[in-house]
Amino acid sequence: MWKRRISTVILIFLFFVLQTTLFQTLELANVSPNLLLILTVSIGYMRGRTEGLIVGFVCGIMLDLYGSVVGPCAFIFMAIGFAVGYCQKYYFLDEFIIPTILITVSGFLYGLYYYFVEFLLRGRLHFGFYFLHVIFPEVIYTVVLSLVLYRFIRFLEKWLTPKHKREV
Repeated sequence: MWKRRISTVILIFLFFVLQTTLFQTLELANVSPNLLLILTVSIGYMRGRTEGLIVGFVCGIMLDLYGSVVGPCAFIFMAIGFAVGYCQKYYFLDEFIIPTILITVSGFLYGLYYYFVEFLLRGRLHFGFYFLHVIFPEVIYTVVLSLVLYRFIRFLEKWLTPKHKREV
C-alpha cells in the first residue's frame, strides 16, 4: 500500500515537472499536452473515486500554484478524478479504449471549463477560435501521448498491486 502511495507522489511530481518544463518547449500548434490530466484519469480509472479525487486535487493545486489563481484547476481535476472513478467497475487490465475515451472527454471538459472560467467571465466570446486553436489541438496532443503514458502507468499499477489482489 505504501509503495503505491509513494509511486503516486513521485508520478505526480514527475508529470508536473515534465508538463511545466520539457513539454512547454515541445509545443505543437502552440499547445502542450496535459500530463496531469492523463495521470488523474488513469489513477481514477484504475483505483476508484477516492484516489482519483485525491490525485486530481493534488494535480490541480500544483497547476494552480504554478499559475496565478488558486482553485479552478483543483476543482475541475478533482471533479474529473471523482467522475472517472465511477468507471473502475469496468476496469480491465488490457483495455485501452475506455481510458482513451475518458481522457478525450476529460480533455474537452477541462478545456470548456477553463474557457468559461478564464475567458468567458472576462467578456471574451470567441469560443470558435478558442476551440479550434486551443482546446481541440490540446486534446489531440494529450490523447496521442496518453496512449504511451497510460501503458506505463498501467504497468506500474500492475507491478505494485499484490498478486492476490490482481486475481480478484
